[in-house]
Amino acid sequence: MTKTHPMSENNSSEKKTPPWRKFFFIVILSVLAILIAQYTFSTISKMVATWDITNLPGIAISQPTPTPLPGEEPQVVDEGETETSIEAPIVAPSGLDVAPWDGASRVTVLLIGLDYNDWRGGVSSPLSDTMMLLTLDPIAQTAGILSIPRDLWVQIPGFDYGKINTAYQIGDAYNLPGGGPGLAMETVEKLIGVPIQYYAQIDFAAFVRFIDEIGGVKVTLPKKIFIDIYDDPKGKFKLDEGTHTLPGEYALAYARARNTEGGDFDRAQRQQQVLMGIRDRFLAHDLFSVILPNAPTLYQELSSGINTNLNFDEALQLAWLALQVPRENILQGVIGSDQVAFGKSPDGLDVLKPLPDQIRLLRDEIFTTTGAINPAADPNAEALDLMLAENAKLKVLNGTFTVGIAGRTGEYFQSLGATVVEVGDAAEKPFSYTYIYDHTGNPYTVQYFVDLMQISKYRVVNRFRPDSPVDVTIITGNEWTNNNPMP
Repeated sequence: MTKTHPMSENNSSEKKTPPWRKFFFIVILSVLAILIAQYTFSTISKMVATWDITNLPGIAISQPTPTPLPGEEPQVVDEGETETSIEAPIVAPSGLDVAPWDGASRVTVLLIGLDYNDWRGGVSSPLSDTMMLLTLDPIAQTAGILSIPRDLWVQIPGFDYGKINTAYQIGDAYNLPGGGPGLAMETVEKLIGVPIQYYAQIDFAAFVRFIDEIGGVKVTLPKKIFIDIYDDPKGKFKLDEGTHTLPGEYALAYARARNTEGGDFDRAQRQQQVLMGIRDRFLAHDLFSVILPNAPTLYQELSSGINTNLNFDEALQLAWLALQVPRENILQGVIGSDQVAFGKSPDGLDVLKPLPDQIRLLRDEIFTTTGAINPAADPNAEALDLMLAENAKLKVLNGTFTVGIAGRTGEYFQSLGATVVEVGDAAEKPFSYTYIYDHTGNPYTVQYFVDLMQISKYRVVNRFRPDSPVDVTIITGNEWTNNNPMP
């Protein structure tokens, strides 16, 4: 149980929190998430498809009623052509004094969304459904967004392998330090290879209430789509091609829709589109003056749906830092088909097996070279410099009957600056060709030794084990023994 300083109660009674500060805390977390929507629509629109096979019940929604009353038919605004808007700077409420973020290094936040069915069913330890990393570099004034699919098959620290969305559930169920968010953060850290300082989680009820409070969110559909509205007798509704302003329940259903050809890829695009709509709503309207009168009530309704280890001042400072990042300095990516292999778990589940080298390369595109990590992402860097910057721990094994070749190879690698922590004999012999096994995702190290040892790409094996004491294992083959550049 957290102890409270004796003076804290007296201070709270003497100094009340202004209403705008209460509401602004909610806005801050939204701003942190809004940057996720910076994916350009054209990048993934090719993956967007619609389900138009079955004649589904429901109507094409076209009439404006942002928040339907009990008994009314839910409707949204069909606004025809996309409206062109000019972004105006966000003006802080009167009296707001934001201290600058005092950290000199990169800060990274894990944004977590829980499984909707678990949440609706009141499951005590729910699965996570969405994971996105938001990173901010206060020195370079850059930001990056990286989306993580829920079906990635990874090792959960302290447990066995499982889908990455089970990390939150396990941490919560076992009441581990930091709970579900803590284990989720640790799991993502192991996968991506970056430290994560904060997490933020907003549940669906808070999301719906917030969207309704700002008067809905505008989205533009390239094609029609059918969405599921829970607790509605008609169930499915059609959204036609064009621009719509969606109330909360519809925005949630639109963001959650999966019954399209692209599945979760399409859904990720829609989630980003909705978040972008929230951002545009705040930039295009004076929402502060509209919402502030209801701030105390809104805060009471939404605060229980917000879970984060950011305190108010930290959230405020980070949000202001995010707003200072020029749009062209925001980089984004998603772990997709180029970074995973489709497969089955031991119990027959469809899973995505991570390709750690490709994930780290994507990470290096999103996370710049300054800040909390130094991924050696400079495209002009020499191959040797990239390998040294990665600082992978190597194990060299002799796969031949030539005595001492592993020791000589290890000494040679050390003379190049590589970190060799173990040498020995392979369990099986002989190896005609040299193999490289990457355990923790080290693309620059692997590439360097592939070139140095003239190894075929078909002999590079990803055996992702984030708990491995070594990062890369190299088993020398006969071709290396017979033809190598060692002195």
